[in-house]
Amino acid sequence: MTLEIITSAALSTVRHGFFTRKGGASSGVFSGLNCGPGSSDQSEIVAINRGRVADAMGVPPDHLVTVHQVHSPDVLSLVAPINGERPKADGLVTATPGLALAVLTADCQPVLFADAQNGVVGAAHAGWRGSMAGILEATIDAMEQLGAQRSAITAVIGPAISQQAYEVGPEFFDDFLAEDPANARFFAGGSHDRLHFDLPAYGLHRLRSAGVRAEWTRHCTYNDAERFYSYRRATHEKAADYGRLISVIRL
Repeated sequence: MTLEIITSAALSTVRHGFFTRKGGASSGVFSGLNCGPGSSDQSEIVAINRGRVADAMGVPPDHLVTVHQVHSPDVLSLVAPINGERPKADGLVTATPGLALAVLTADCQPVLFADAQNGVVGAAHAGWRGSMAGILEATIDAMEQLGAQRSAITAVIGPAISQQAYEVGPEFFDDFLAEDPANARFFAGGSHDRLHFDLPAYGLHRLRSAGVRAEWTRHCTYNDAERFYSYRRATHEKAADYGRLISVIRL
């Protein structure tokens, strides 16, 4: 099956893609393009999938770079591929052509950044925890350290869980109100003291408040099982594990 790659016109000046699960070699609950080495999928199959992504991005497999994501505000600035153990971080930036920065997600926001004018790109894994901790702003700051100009940066949020599918409890709501009472606008009423959180809207708010242009591709990972992996859907289905989507950008 052919790979399916979602792109954004806002990032048309750089090579990038939000890959769906289509076109991969994995089977079972991972059926499709599972690119997560942290999953219980067969490592050799994950390597095949990642090789297909690298080929689609026009780079050798070792130039497709991911990190050990931990929902942190930590960003890694790269000039070459990573050799050995993947460092813990949730953002990557580079000004090196031919180095493909990638993040893995399954409901969290994959965010790709580009300042094509100054030759700097970035990628961030931004769930609610990382977003609140400042991973989006930290990625922008790291891009500026490589010569990017904030006013020239465009950020695009890829497939992520939508508000309709993201039900949370009152403690979650309280944490966001403690950060900023205005965050109440990112929640809508649910049922039985539950609320629905709008993660992409929160991400867009943080990006735009940081001074960059930003948009969301408007794809929901939870509601489209044929195209996307979803941690929350897998949990609701009591699945043993779940696949990880990959989103990539390069100069």
